[in-house]
Amino acid sequence: MSIERGDASMEPVDELGMFAREPLRNLPNESNYRYGLTQGAPRIARLLRERGLHATWTCAAAALEAAPQVAQLIVDGGHEVCAHGQRWIVQLKMDEDAEREFICSASESIARSTGTRPAGWLSRYYTTLNTRRLLVESGYSYHMDDFSDDLPFWDTSHARPILVIPYQLDTNDMKLWAHPAYTPDQWLKYACDSFDWLLRESRELAQARIMSLGVHLRIIGRPGRIWAFEKFLDRVRAVKDACVLTRMQIAAACAAP
Repeated sequence: MSIERGDASMEPVDELGMFAREPLRNLPNESNYRYGLTQGAPRIARLLRERGLHATWTCAAAALEAAPQVAQLIVDGGHEVCAHGQRWIVQLKMDEDAEREFICSASESIARSTGTRPAGWLSRYYTTLNTRRLLVESGYSYHMDDFSDDLPFWDTSHARPILVIPYQLDTNDMKLWAHPAYTPDQWLKYACDSFDWLLRESRELAQARIMSLGVHLRIIGRPGRIWAFEKFLDRVRAVKDACVLTRMQIAAACAAP
């Protein structure tokens, strides 16, 4: 959210939890988000490049428009962009026409910024009863707004099937902002424990498992946290029967029903 862009109040997601409902700009918090673009993005991209890894970057379309250098960084690294809205705002109160326009404008903007139309969508948490149907209508291949499984599944209740690739909030680095006492060491241990358990299950059951790790440029991209992301990547790369895939690669591996 942004007063500058016409919203009624400042962005509530702030590392210190500072928020006022009055129509005021929170300039320090705005600079925190800029840090993710100027410093966090290059750090994360470098770790991925050094390891030959490709990732899915969930991006609000307006953010890529405002930071074309980040869009180019993503493209040059061979990464995938998943749409995270036209702007980083909630869709919950949008009527069907407004949400349709929100989805379409995000798709077109990301295509202009990266040269590729996004195949996947992640909302800012809240969705409507129309969201998935509108994504199908707009030609999306997969949807991330689900936490119900460790494997992708097909939703066949619309005009055509759409793959649901569940997300995970428990391993998300946002908790390093939401809970200041939660340290990078604790986040890393939790992420590695999650990976190890899913790996164990996949071996014992002879069935694949997927782990989602969500990180943010402005959060994990800080010097005191980026090392934890590096250690997690190296932990995964050390396992021969595990791999890092983009969500589009996962979608391509799932045969349509």
